[in-house]
Amino acid sequence: MLRKKWIATLGISALLVGGVLSGCSKDTKESTGKVDEGKKVEVTLAGWGSSPEEADLLSQVLKDFEAKHPNIKVKHEVIADQYMDVVKTRLIGGEGPDVFYLDAVEAPALIETGVVEPLNDYVKDDFDLEDFEKPLIEAFQKDGKYYGFPKGYSTLALFYNKQMLSNAGVEVPTTWDELREVSKKLTDGTNVYGFGQNPELARTYFIAEALGGKVVEDNKANFAEPKVVEALKPYVDQHLIEKTAAQPSDVGADWTGEMFGQGKAAMVIEGNWTIPYLDSTFPNIEYGMAEVPTIDGKKGTMAFTVAYVMNAATEKKEAAWELISYLTGKEGMETWTSKGFELPSRKSVAENLGYDKDELRGALVAGAPYATVWSNGTNLPIIFNNFNNQFVSAYLGQANLADALTEAEKTANKEIEKQ
Repeated sequence: MLRKKWIATLGISALLVGGVLSGCSKDTKESTGKVDEGKKVEVTLAGWGSSPEEADLLSQVLKDFEAKHPNIKVKHEVIADQYMDVVKTRLIGGEGPDVFYLDAVEAPALIETGVVEPLNDYVKDDFDLEDFEKPLIEAFQKDGKYYGFPKGYSTLALFYNKQMLSNAGVEVPTTWDELREVSKKLTDGTNVYGFGQNPELARTYFIAEALGGKVVEDNKANFAEPKVVEALKPYVDQHLIEKTAAQPSDVGADWTGEMFGQGKAAMVIEGNWTIPYLDSTFPNIEYGMAEVPTIDGKKGTMAFTVAYVMNAATEKKEAAWELISYLTGKEGMETWTSKGFELPSRKSVAENLGYDKDELRGALVAGAPYATVWSNGTNLPIIFNNFNNQFVSAYLGQANLADALTEAEKTANKEIEKQ
């Protein structure tokens, strides 16, 4: 979800808009997609692949939906590779799915093309919009219109090795300054680092804005501004100067979850997906979770979310909405999130499942109301690619942080202007 390739050009946007107009040119009666009794409607649902356990859960939810809606059959299509490219190609060709997954980071650009159906007119009072975590639902809004409803999410939280903290005689840090100090006591040369880091914008966005700076301003890169550089400097210094933090490749790991599980890092900031990974791959590790330490007295974390959206050109709008409303409604969402692979974007469902008070997931749920969603305007893919390229060079000590971010900002904005 965090690293999908985004290919968005003006030409593709124009073709997508053309595809919508073409798809909607049929007569009104046919395009309303009325669900008539005695006549079965097939709705196509497209998404990317998941674990066998998640696939089984979704299958169960769809069976429950069909049982309650006997006149609607769901055809589930899994797009294993290049998901967004495939979906866009199908939308251009007028063969797009009726309902499909849309990642928040990709939502603004796709919504801009007009291929996603606004859902305000479908929503009834009993759908309970207020039940959704506010930052998550706002990620799929534009000009007061809802274009999708989040099927689930994960924030980031602090994972800590209980035994390592106990041996070092330190408490779980609650502020970033404490995290840096605790990291010094937890670090053992290059054998164990106090803190495992992810030097990329998807994980540091909230840090970059912690002192009041803005990474994105007017849909352009703005991350070279002094407040952003100042906020990111301690993160880089912990790696370069204090030597109490490392990235996964420094210790031969693929990601911080593996780094943590191997005992190469005493603390990492990771998401909900790390829990089943640790439980299955490193079952003997004793760990706890806490909210991300505050920066300058403010709470912060990231949120990653995906919505169910409707193809604006579908001729089965009523049936498509019935599916979306069930999948993102309280009953369907409770089944889908019951195993904890994804957290429910509805507050009531999180409470019903006990996630808000869970020893581990409680920290993730607590972060949802104040999280920075990984989504900001149509140009974020260009912005984060350029940020990552230069930020890594500063993180490795190959360039001054301010200079690196200035160069990255200039390059990003030039690419944006050329679109």
